[in-house]
Amino acid sequence: MRSCLLALLVVALASIAGSPASHASTKVKVGVLKFGTVSWVLETIRANGLDKAEGIELDVTPLASTQATTVGLQGGSVDIIATDWLWVSRERSGGADFTFSPFTTALGSIMVPPNSPIKTLADLKGKRLGVAGGPLDKSWLLMVAYALRTANLDLRSETKQEFGAPPLLSERAKQGELDAVLNFWPYAARLEADGFTQLIGIEDVVSELGAKGEVAMVGFVFSDGWAKAHLDAVQGFLRAAAKADELLATSDEQWEKLKPLMAENDPNFNDATFNALKRRYREGIPERSVAENEADAKVLYQFLRELGGEKLVGPATELAPGTFWHGGKP
Repeated sequence: MRSCLLALLVVALASIAGSPASHASTKVKVGVLKFGTVSWVLETIRANGLDKAEGIELDVTPLASTQATTVGLQGGSVDIIATDWLWVSRERSGGADFTFSPFTTALGSIMVPPNSPIKTLADLKGKRLGVAGGPLDKSWLLMVAYALRTANLDLRSETKQEFGAPPLLSERAKQGELDAVLNFWPYAARLEADGFTQLIGIEDVVSELGAKGEVAMVGFVFSDGWAKAHLDAVQGFLRAAAKADELLATSDEQWEKLKPLMAENDPNFNDATFNALKRRYREGIPERSVAENEADAKVLYQFLRELGGEKLVGPATELAPGTFWHGGKP
């Protein structure tokens, strides 16, 4: 009798050990801005068990700034962050092995207050223009290139710029202290909810500058070496993110679940804000191939290099090879 029980126990343990659920998940450490939009897709992954279905476990570290995320990646405290391919290219030119997988094509736009007399770019001449980030911000430089090409207007010399943090500039615009503001897309969406209108979006700018379609400027970034050593994990993470985006593209119920997270740190959050953010996020879900995004990035890189110089792109004269990740293929 005892030998039978032992035999049954051995069979049961072998069965448990051989089951997929028993295998330890690979932990993937993701560093995100504390109130950033990437947290929405990560929460959708977690809430729907999409990470576990891919054999990974998300370990999310909220960070205070974009600089903190890049420092975390460089120092190895996180495996994946979200940033732009321009940073990746510059780092690769300096010997790093970071690589980029598209996350969103949502970009910033110039917003003007309700009833503004500003109807075209030419109307910005002599006006007070808020610009999120600094003089080397990529959206600002692309807008400068666009205005020069289409309106023979140099925004750098013919407007009065105020560079600053996105929320501060939005508030100044709402108080009438700025005539227009070029802001990142989540802040542009919030201004839209407050009655502002879009003068021009960066998606229109990149098309005029030679892009064949919507370009993913922001993506998931990780070390090439780490990805090769953990290929199943990185592929599983990207599949989980894509499945989360599929849910966010089609399910209003998923967005209702995200409402509390979206409202954090936003005392003015309301249904108009919610709907504007949801629409703009959905519009930014990438639909083009990595190769198509990479080809357009090479075109835009030349404008950014010409206007931003070495301070922005480093010494390289073209987008660094390997900037875009092709699934581990050469």
